[in-house]
Amino acid sequence: MCTVVVSVAPGAALPLILAGVRDEFTGRPWVPPAEHWPGLVGGRDLLAGGTWLAVDPVARRAAALLNGHGVPVPGPARRSRGELPLLAAAAGRLPELDLTRYDPFHLVLAEPSGARLWSWDGAGRTETELPAGTHMIVNSGWESGEENERVAFFRPRFARASRPAALDGAWGEWAFLATGAGLPAGDPRAMIVRHELPDGRIFASLSVTLLALAPGGLRYDFTGDPADPAAFRRVLPE
Repeated sequence: MCTVVVSVAPGAALPLILAGVRDEFTGRPWVPPAEHWPGLVGGRDLLAGGTWLAVDPVARRAAALLNGHGVPVPGPARRSRGELPLLAAAAGRLPELDLTRYDPFHLVLAEPSGARLWSWDGAGRTETELPAGTHMIVNSGWESGEENERVAFFRPRFARASRPAALDGAWGEWAFLATGAGLPAGDPRAMIVRHELPDGRIFASLSVTLLALAPGGLRYDFTGDPADPAAFRRVLPE
């Protein structure tokens, strides 16, 4: 996953809203969200077996993973980062792990009470409690937009967007923005991207997730058609 938007609004009917865009090579096999692991729901990467976003519907928790910048793990010692959202969603935190076995990452844990961000660059780990407001996390980390065109364009628009009034309310502007706001894939500000590499492989946005978390429940919508704001389907509640 290469973009996560988190809106923290204590006291709102939906105090936590998260939008996530997953970017990956189109040839990497995956299946849409379902309960692929006992008690946890998310899309499943068929190559390594993990996920980019995991939801615990009973605890009303979600964890989203982004690749980070830094020093990768050499050779066979590497573990898949796709297990990290599963561990965090189940435990409500990032467990104590030997992070030297994981390539750099950013991990967002969202609950109705707020959101936390862990970042690992291959040498050091940080943990941040996201304050009230609208935040964007990309591969370089938690960004204000001063040096990132995508964040500079989208973060203020998400911050101004109307929130759904209830868990079953219309996403409205959030669906439009999360699916790219109509920007072409080649625009430097684009959130929905598509790049053809010299070797013929294609790296692109493959899916978009919209989550709303509240003390009384959660809503989890997903689309594998990342440029269409009308293509979301309900994952939870069924």
